[in-house]
Amino acid sequence: MALYTPEYQPTGDEIAVIETDKGTIRVQLHGKDAPIHVGNFVELAQKGFYDGLKFHRYVPGFVIQGGCPNTREMSQEDVAAGKSGPAGAPGTGGPGYSIKHEYDTNPNNTHADGTLAMARSQMPDSAGSQFYFCLGAQPFLDSDYTVFGDTIEGLDVIGQLRAGDLIEKITIENA
Repeated sequence: MALYTPEYQPTGDEIAVIETDKGTIRVQLHGKDAPIHVGNFVELAQKGFYDGLKFHRYVPGFVIQGGCPNTREMSQEDVAAGKSGPAGAPGTGGPGYSIKHEYDTNPNNTHADGTLAMARSQMPDSAGSQFYFCLGAQPFLDSDYTVFGDTIEGLDVIGQLRAGDLIEKITIENA
């Protein structure tokens, strides 16, 4: 799969506003530390890519993950039950491209409680649209996954999220 380079050039001032059916989360994006990941996330959010998707993976004390387009046409109950949808299994979809990893060039690549990072397969340059929030510090992920934001509001909301919960929409302030 070809690596995509976003056209959007982050300033470092971008804030993601993630509206879920459990409440709103605000994330300060790390545009200077992870410009490819932030640029990609901003572009996808501005296109409405994330609107209507569901969180598909919840591991208590570890992560809550979303951003798989395969969940779009699925019911919240089917996603929560781990069923496959018309487009395939939750957690296997993406935007049709991948982006280059930045975990070894990001000077602040620390997986802390509420950190926003990009999920990927075993291949380092396989991230696309799926993201996760850390549920507590996960330092063993620092050398393998790119962190691209920190939660500044809504850590309590993240703690309530489970598989099947809805991403109503994601907007980007200061973009």
